[in-house]
Amino acid sequence: MVRSPGVRITKVDWQRQRNGTSHHTQEFPSPNLVVRRGQAFTILVNFSRALESEEALIFTVETGPQASEALHTKAEFQTSGTEQDTAWKAAQETQTQSTMTVSLTSPPNAAIGHYQLSARLSSHRKHSNRKLGEFVLLFNPWCPEDDVFLASEEERQEYVLNDSGVIFRGVETHIRAQGWNYGQFEENILNICLSILDRSPSHHDNPASDVSRRHDPVYITRVISAMVNSNNDRGVVQGQWQGKYGGGTSPLHWQGSVAILQKWFKGRYKPVKYGQCWVFAGVMCTVLRCLGIATRVVSNFNSAHDTDRNLSVDKYVDSFGRTLEDLTEDSMWNFHVWNESWFARKDLGPSYNGWQVLDATPQEESEGVFRCGPASVTAIREGDVHLAHDGPFVFAEVNADYITWLWHEDESRERVYSDTKKIGRLISTKAVGSDARVDITSLYKHPEGSRKERQVYRKAVRKLFSVEAFGRRDRVRRAGGRGVWRDDLLEPATKPSITGKFKLLEPPVLGHDLKLTLCLANLTSRAQKVRVNLSGTTILYTRRPVAEILHESHAVQLGPEEETKIPITIAYSQYKEDLTEDKKILLAAMCLVTKGEKLLVEKDITLEDFITIKVLGPAVVGVAVVVEVMVVNPLLERVKDCVLMVEGSGLLQGQLSIDVPSLEPQEKAWVQFHITPSRSGPRQLQVDLVSPHFPDIKGFVIIHVAEAK
Repeated sequence: MVRSPGVRITKVDWQRQRNGTSHHTQEFPSPNLVVRRGQAFTILVNFSRALESEEALIFTVETGPQASEALHTKAEFQTSGTEQDTAWKAAQETQTQSTMTVSLTSPPNAAIGHYQLSARLSSHRKHSNRKLGEFVLLFNPWCPEDDVFLASEEERQEYVLNDSGVIFRGVETHIRAQGWNYGQFEENILNICLSILDRSPSHHDNPASDVSRRHDPVYITRVISAMVNSNNDRGVVQGQWQGKYGGGTSPLHWQGSVAILQKWFKGRYKPVKYGQCWVFAGVMCTVLRCLGIATRVVSNFNSAHDTDRNLSVDKYVDSFGRTLEDLTEDSMWNFHVWNESWFARKDLGPSYNGWQVLDATPQEESEGVFRCGPASVTAIREGDVHLAHDGPFVFAEVNADYITWLWHEDESRERVYSDTKKIGRLISTKAVGSDARVDITSLYKHPEGSRKERQVYRKAVRKLFSVEAFGRRDRVRRAGGRGVWRDDLLEPATKPSITGKFKLLEPPVLGHDLKLTLCLANLTSRAQKVRVNLSGTTILYTRRPVAEILHESHAVQLGPEEETKIPITIAYSQYKEDLTEDKKILLAAMCLVTKGEKLLVEKDITLEDFITIKVLGPAVVGVAVVVEVMVVNPLLERVKDCVLMVEGSGLLQGQLSIDVPSLEPQEKAWVQFHITPSRSGPRQLQVDLVSPHFPDIKGFVIIHVAEAK
């Protein structure tokens, strides 16, 4: 405490409840005060006796190592000061004989992080400062002068304060919602999120400079994007897309970010095994919401991974439509999940303020590091791919043309007619205030096939290749020595004289046979012979093939303008052993018409399952309530060793594990357990049925918890 002849500070009251409420930080269980920048907070200072009327309190704030005023990581200011609007300020609110209420305000562009606060009386020597304690300063979406300001209170509640959410997965025709526990207000999560910044290579290289740049959301989000994956550093999550998860946790088993972040921290920053795109996005959403940046999770269906920056996904197939992995470097994932954060882009100009794409999934390097963004969504929509950061990669994810090549044994290739406009469909995020899915595709691109959309595509290609004439034959070298001519991207394959489409005859249910038809139609007035080569493959959600489960050929005679149907059955025994946890199967039909025309028809199938959750009574803080879960054995065989994993911030501490009795074929079972809510408001309870016999079956429910009376 500050001491001097006759007077000393005896006590400091940080007014945690009052400050927490006004700064929207009351949910943090941090032992230190947590406040937001650009907004006043109040402390109550007690003295051993009354101060002289002319005496003022001089405060010093410091953050990071080697704090200095030159780097804006240290400031000195006093209660009677007349500091500029961009500086730290102190104002005396009230004073009694031995107490003073002081209002402290940080500038709206102060560096975020841990701060030390010290003070001395103006009548005392400069070096008589004594520490008063620590506090944490965060970004402030409620402050109009902060770069992260977000005008809508509803959106601030959703994108900053909501500690649970929904991530959309699946395929374009069958989108599934998965609950995710962000848990930014859980024990020690704030400290862990700040420690991620301190573990970054940029902090290791120059700690003082790194801390001084933490005022900038562009800088912070770029650092976090790199640190959430472990590719270039001891980041949080290690990716794995091979379908083998030995020595770690399957990405599909995670129900939220809390367990991942705590495991990373407790394991002395050893990367947590394993993650895939929705895990990286879920963790990044937790970190950025925790730090005060409005952030949401976005899912892009049919998402391109363009490895060679030519704005096309080039897929090589054989005569059965099977992907040739050794030739195909680009890919189109069934879905890909990333983040958007809301902030101003002072580096680009006000036209590009607003939502910014950030992607922590390690796909391609950006300036030598596996990270992506921030890329302005507006810049992506308008084709301004030259702007920082990583515009070409994000633009391709939602706009690339999908081009299929038939690879012949003589190593020649032939363009095959397929849907080139299938990339970037149903770009989705959770609605504000509900778990509904909102389609935000129009934020990323103009209507598919419209004149404006093609203009933007040409603009992007022009900027990417830095040429004035769009038709110039610039060659893009590919790994392996092949090349793609720009002309190839412009000239579509010849449209064949037949059409084809797969149709499911009944819902595709896990554990059951799949029954569907391939519908072929002759568009001409002449008879045609068609050779249909069918293949079926179990796949990962990245569309990487795992095992072939169907391989057959049909010779079809189509009369003039005739339609015909080829029945297809895939027995459960055919896919049982090779189905991945993604529960996905890719069907392909290469249709070879008499005149040399070729048509590729594809269908991605996700096998369905279900689980139901009921809360048997009112949910009240501090009062136990029963939850009942109905599970179903989806298989036509007896299963045992199933476990129900339960998680939910504000509903239970940590994770609950419940053994499920053995289940007969297709048997239903009801499992009951108690939860005791600790926080009021809408709370998400997640349930995951884990079995060694079939992929996870997940469900979630929103429980509205009332305050205790």
